[in-house]
Amino acid sequence: MRAGTAQFGFTLIELVITLVIATIVVSFASLFISGPVRGFADQSRRARLVDAADSALDRIGRDVRRALPNSVRTTASGGVAALELLSTVDGARYRAQPPGTDDQVLDFAASDTSWNVLGPFTQIVKPFSSTGHHLAIYNAGVPGADAYALSDVITPPGRTITIAADGATGEDRVTVTPGFRFAYASPTQRVFLVDGPVTYLCDTVLGTLTRYSGYAIDASQANRDSHAELIANGATASLMADQLASCSFVYTPGTAERAGLVTLEIAVSAQGETVSLLSQAHVDNVP
Repeated sequence: MRAGTAQFGFTLIELVITLVIATIVVSFASLFISGPVRGFADQSRRARLVDAADSALDRIGRDVRRALPNSVRTTASGGVAALELLSTVDGARYRAQPPGTDDQVLDFAASDTSWNVLGPFTQIVKPFSSTGHHLAIYNAGVPGADAYALSDVITPPGRTITIAADGATGEDRVTVTPGFRFAYASPTQRVFLVDGPVTYLCDTVLGTLTRYSGYAIDASQANRDSHAELIANGATASLMADQLASCSFVYTPGTAERAGLVTLEIAVSAQGETVSLLSQAHVDNVP
């Protein structure tokens, strides 16, 4: 080293002090940053939980509002709550009296094969023909007038239902083959087109809410209140929500003057946090 040449650099003490200060600065910065980041993560998780539960409740509500009057029923056993209903796809008012020829008026005194509806069906594509749908009139949900029994107030399996526009009258023409005798007339002349039952199972053991459709109607809900029973009878299962902590279905039938009410409560949980949602759907039970 030549004399008079200056040497520049850091001493070990200066380096240590710099590292300590840098560590302190980073620590304070992380305190300010981690809070908002953690809050954003928590908010995102809550939003996902609420969105999943809200979507499930919304779907149940839509099905409940489309239910055949007096067809909603619930049960709960062993951590599984079940809600079942008969889903309608359309409805109209049948012709019960003239003007109109005898074959245009629905006959309740004998088996009838064809009649007219005053207001056309609006939710189906016509001409319509099906062996998997049912027609229901005056389902009161009691013995002798229970659609789940597949008699008296609803056409049983094996009937071909055809609906087409009646150009001569501007009404729709309904044909049932073979014919069927409905046991009771509806005070409001309402006839419903039913596409089958729908069940929601809330399993708090598995933490899932599942929708089932496309299975055979049974008089007893006890035969349709488990995943195994529903799948064995041809049901298609659709998972609506998971991470369920609790779930309940409460049905209040109402009266002839007051709509029924289905109260739905779902709690979803993730990472120690639980979000509860409550929803209510009115049921038009006037048959």
